[in-house]
This record gives sequence, structure tokens and C-alpha cells, in this order.
Amino acid sequence: MAYALGLILLYVLGWLLLVPLKMILKFIYNGIIGGIVLWLLNVVGGIIGVTIAINPVNALVVGFLGIPGVILLLLLQWILA
Repeated sequence: MAYALGLILLYVLGWLLLVPLKMILKFIYNGIIGGIVLWLLNVVGGIIGVTIAINPVNALVVGFLGIPGVILLLLLQWILA
């Protein structure tokens, strides 16, 4: 019985350590995608004068929110400028 309980405890501990790793990898993935979107926006938007700085916070906002994130950053830039 003690061995079974130990195996179950080991399984739960492994699962608890794996979940944060998945979240960290998701943050990294979304940040990379957001950075690529911001770079594309800067390339295309540079023609008409619309650019957003590429930094980790902006990349994560765009990576998680998508198009609404880009609109949010553009509105914040317009309000603060």
C-alpha cells in the first residue's frame, strides 16, 4: 500500500512540475508570434507612419490578444503621444 501511495504521490508531483513548464512555453511561443506580428506591422505601417516599438511586453500583449492587442497598443500610443 505504501508503494502505491508513493507512486501516486510521485505522479502528482511530476504533473505539478510539468504544468508550469507548459505555461512558460506558451508565454514564449506567444511572445515570438507577437514579435513577428509587430515586425510585420512596422514594415507595412512604416509606409504610412504607423509603428509600434517591439519589446517583450508589447509582443506578449499582441501574442495573447491578437488583432485587439494591436489596436490596444495603437490606441495607447495615440493617447500617450
